[in-house]
Amino acid sequence: MDKRIIAVNSNCYHGYSIEEALEGIAAAGFHYVELTATKGWTEHVFPDQSFEKLCAVKDKMKELNLVPFSMSGHCNLMDAARLPDFIMNMRLANFFGCDYIVSSIGEAHLADNAKAGNDLLAQNIKSLVPKLEEYGLTLVLELHGEHATGTIMKEIVDLVGSERVKINYDTANCVFYADVDAADDVDTCMGDIAYLHLKDKAGARNAWDFPALGKGYVDFETIFAKLKAANNNSPFSVEIEFTQAGPKDLAEINTAVQDSAAYLKAHGFEL
Repeated sequence: MDKRIIAVNSNCYHGYSIEEALEGIAAAGFHYVELTATKGWTEHVFPDQSFEKLCAVKDKMKELNLVPFSMSGHCNLMDAARLPDFIMNMRLANFFGCDYIVSSIGEAHLADNAKAGNDLLAQNIKSLVPKLEEYGLTLVLELHGEHATGTIMKEIVDLVGSERVKINYDTANCVFYADVDAADDVDTCMGDIAYLHLKDKAGARNAWDFPALGKGYVDFETIFAKLKAANNNSPFSVEIEFTQAGPKDLAEINTAVQDSAAYLKAHGFEL
């Protein structure tokens, strides 16, 4: 059995409540959750929620035996004006006891045209390192948008030069945004991968179509074999984003999460 943290990203339940997400994740047999705090997209938890609400979410996870080990706290790290918002997301991650905070480099789901060169970007991220240390967090930068290959992400992580800043390798974003396959591309940055969004890809390569694990064409078997060969025991977080139309109902999400659990167990992983 492969022993590593295997979580579900609550963003799979985009459009549904955090309580519905947590219940579905626990029912599928998972014990870890990536909480989503993505502004304007999925605000399952967010710094502007009441303390009472945030404590209720904490209590719900305890009741369901779910560990909130990471937070998806996407902010535009290219825009210095957004860094205080990201620090608030770090504080929220710390409140929940998370070890990881996930962000893309640009805003993942907001229309935002701010661009910055890699050097400026690295300076912005470096400025966050003292706060990462204070809150005991590792920032894992997600392949997304213009930064969707291992080569590009490794350049940025190398420029930052901190053990607190690593790569979140998203196994489908590399296809959708950069038209590369993860099974090949992971070789370019394996030493800097500290986290993976396990996401499958179906349909046209540039189509928004991210089904349950095993229902698309991402070569997970090769990815798993390469991680094992590299002794890379980074956490997995399952992400299912369906098609542009979205899931038809809550039951469809729950089924996809259960199917993903079955796929991972069939490949020798323990949830």
